[in-house]
Amino acid sequence: MLNLVVTLLIIALIAAVLGFGGIAMAAVGIAKIVFFVALLLFLIALVAGTLRGPRAL
Repeated sequence: MLNLVVTLLIIALIAAVLGFGGIAMAAVGIAKIVFFVALLLFLIALVAGTLRGPRAL
């Protein structure tokens, strides 16, 4: 998921350099959304793993 964020940020950078401001802003907006979704899923997995307790060997 973070690969998608980096890809979108690179697309936004290239679009901004070439003068496509609308496309750049859209790519940055999508990258922000994907980043926060990835962060939220990570935090949910972290809390779920903590509540589950230690693993039995």
